[in-house]
Amino acid sequence: MTANVGNLEPRDTYPDYAAPIVRLDTDGNRELALARWGMPSSRKALFDAASKRADKLRAKGKDVDFDRLLELEPDAGTTNVRNTKSAHWRPWLSPGNRCLVPFTAFSEPGRDAEGRYKPVWFRLVDDDPEPLAFFAGVHVRDHTCVRKMKTGLETCDVFAFLTTEPVEPVRAIHPKAMPVILTTEEERETWMRADWSEAGELQSRVQPEGVLEIFERKAVA
Repeated sequence: MTANVGNLEPRDTYPDYAAPIVRLDTDGNRELALARWGMPSSRKALFDAASKRADKLRAKGKDVDFDRLLELEPDAGTTNVRNTKSAHWRPWLSPGNRCLVPFTAFSEPGRDAEGRYKPVWFRLVDDDPEPLAFFAGVHVRDHTCVRKMKTGLETCDVFAFLTTEPVEPVRAIHPKAMPVILTTEEERETWMRADWSEAGELQSRVQPEGVLEIFERKAVA
């Protein structure tokens, strides 16, 4: 595997920030690269958002070039992919757009005893205090969009990871969904190279219980 990211320091990853992914290069070999977290949102979501903004401008008596407004509609990106049957996601499910998202821990939103927001951290049950695992992800190279209005049109590589039905201990904190975790090289190879009829089963399968644990963690600066 080749690496195009230099010497990566430990980091926490947030939506629209760069994170490492493993993808296939033009020769079909794995490469480590950086991409921003957040796949393109659907055309409908952007159209609806632009329509609301246009209505507000018209209410103020301003002229609206809707095509230009739609082109510049900010898209912060979609961080998770759940409905892979959607026509929006279908073009990015082939091996050329699949990736692995490495992680040692991930969090879901929780609350402390006083009801204040506090992330709950999960990791694999392992003798290693920072065991490495991978989410099943998808990515797009050279995607052009407006992420923030102040920066305007940008072209960047983007990614998101797939989610599935949660199991314990994640379900007790976030009963809606959890990331699709690939724990073996066989699973990772299937995800990266198999036809969707086989690779897609990794999302629909029930994740094994007992492989994750909750732990106390300090945020990386």
